[in-house]
Amino acid sequence: MIDKNSIIIIGAGGHSKVVLSTLLAMGKPVAGFVDDNTALIKSEILGYPVLGKISFLADRPNQAAIIGVGDNAIRKKLAITHAHLQWQTAIHPSATIHESVKIAAGSVIFAGVIIQPDSSVGEHTIINTAATIDHDCHIGNFAHIAPGSNLAGGVNIGEGTFIGINSCVIPTVTIGDWSILGAGSVVVKNIQARVVAKGVPAEAYKENSV
Repeated sequence: MIDKNSIIIIGAGGHSKVVLSTLLAMGKPVAGFVDDNTALIKSEILGYPVLGKISFLADRPNQAAIIGVGDNAIRKKLAITHAHLQWQTAIHPSATIHESVKIAAGSVIFAGVIIQPDSSVGEHTIINTAATIDHDCHIGNFAHIAPGSNLAGGVNIGEGTFIGINSCVIPTVTIGDWSILGAGSVVVKNIQARVVAKGVPAEAYKENSV
């Protein structure tokens, strides 16, 4: 019997390992993983079992859970499909987060992250290792700020947007919903919704058909 307060991680890939390590660093109880890759079922990841397919959660209302999937669109679909779960938030103890910051349910904040005053992080969003978010930024639901990225003050990141590793964004810029920013890009002007952009300075070069 699994205690409903013991967290089940949805997904059993590489990203889920970092979610697990963050939960353990917080001292949270973890039951294990669920994943639709049948080859993983009954295996262990870092000593924790893969309990079954994601359908394992169907008849478990209010089960504590968190999504350990890096793909933004898949994470949104899982969150909608499994709205009966009790979504948890994972914040690594080494993260530096001002008390005024608002972090919505289901989000993960990994080791070394810095988030400055009056910023907000939406639902089921990933702030990845050593990323920095300065004052008054808004990060939308289902976004992903990749490792080592730096957002200056007053930046707005749309729903489902991916900010590639080691990217930089200057103050007050907006990046629209479901856009993708390539690794190492430097954003010096607004980026519209649903495009893929890259470069120094970053420019949109194709649509994102997500």
